Amino acid sequence: MKSGNPDDFERIPLGGERKLVNPQAAYAYEMAGPDSHQLVTPPPPAFSSAEAAGEMVELYWLALCRDVPFTDYDTDPLTMEAAEDLTNLSDFRGPKIDGKVTSKTLFRGDIQGALVGPYISQFLWKDVPYVSNTVAQRYETTIPNDDHLISYPNWLAVQNGSAPPTFNEFDPIPRYIRNIRDLAEYVHRDITVETGLTAGLILLSFGEEAWDSNNPYLNSDTQLGFSTFGAPHALDFVTRAARPGLEAAWFQKWLVHRRLRPEQFGGRIHNELIGAADYPIHPDVLKSKAVTRIFEKYATYLLPQAYEEGCPTHPSYPAGHGTFIGAMVTMLKAFFDETYVIPSPVMASSDGLSLDPYEGPPLTVGGELNKLAMNVALGRDGAGVHYSSEGLNSLQLGEQVAIGILRDYRKTYNEQFEGFCLTKFDGTTITI
Repeated sequence: MKSGNPDDFERIPLGGERKLVNPQAAYAYEMAGPDSHQLVTPPPPAFSSAEAAGEMVELYWLALCRDVPFTDYDTDPLTMEAAEDLTNLSDFRGPKIDGKVTSKTLFRGDIQGALVGPYISQFLWKDVPYVSNTVAQRYETTIPNDDHLISYPNWLAVQNGSAPPTFNEFDPIPRYIRNIRDLAEYVHRDITVETGLTAGLILLSFGEEAWDSNNPYLNSDTQLGFSTFGAPHALDFVTRAARPGLEAAWFQKWLVHRRLRPEQFGGRIHNELIGAADYPIHPDVLKSKAVTRIFEKYATYLLPQAYEEGCPTHPSYPAGHGTFIGAMVTMLKAFFDETYVIPSPVMASSDGLSLDPYEGPPLTVGGELNKLAMNVALGRDGAGVHYSSEGLNSLQLGEQVAIGILRDYRKTYNEQFEGFCLTKFDGTTITI
């Protein structure tokens, strides 16, 4: 990693058959927008901190609640107990109401729009117009209790680079995303640009009323936007932001932070609690109800993984999914009206077989894009492969990438254009 020499990477000794994921991406350059090494992101919580312990408690509860439908969060005993346990932690940074974690804030992100309405964004539920077809967002998912790496020998083998010893079992019926397990599987097999692209297609289906008011063709008497400030422009920029976002994340992952994955943290908690090791782990997680519940169910303190292979073979922080969706959502905000109210909102039934009308506060484009970003980031937490603090920090790293690309292209247009206006994840509004 210090030399950056491609030949040195080929000489890395592997512990098993699993290869490292793309460490040389940390050295990539870009012709537009920031280079991979140009940006910064805050350090993650220290291993021994109360904040890190709080993140692990949340991950244990996410594993326990994977099969609870979002529609049941207000009444299910597990989610109610999870909210109480998280409230009692000394340093839990998740969203709260009057100082308490509730069923309305549980496992959610604390950014504008993420706490309004259903847990899942409209952009993951509404039908997607695709060429001359309409695609329903029902996805293949895994069966209930399909959890992995809960045997210590299996866990240790995977840490040492072996192939997964068990395999995911799939539900034969595709479903709308209705619980954490479904969301985790969605962000397991997605390809980088797909979520941003489908959100863009849905936004385009709303018509010109959904375009940002700065679009120079909205009030033109003689012209329409197309190559510039039309659908090709918006969709191109959304998808082109994703890969530079990943490069920025990969620089931070491999050359700066190299944070251990949650499954590795869980192994340390397990060995600490059985007396096989002595680690500086904060007692908030060691004494939590979540850890007790995990042991009661699995006879181990390991963090159950939703994926057969467990975590990817690259460092945890920042999150690749969080960074690329942060970049794509920022691009969508630059082209579309964040205040536009989404028509005919829906929510999945508890079995994920149908969509029901949503009745509640209005859902805006900006709020649902923010929620989409948090869904993608926190879906990886739900799988057990990332921590919650990595969500917002990774979104903001991707946001920096997208803003840099927009800034580089800003002066390349002939139109009278006042600039790209968008609301950042911290709530501030900027014009580029």
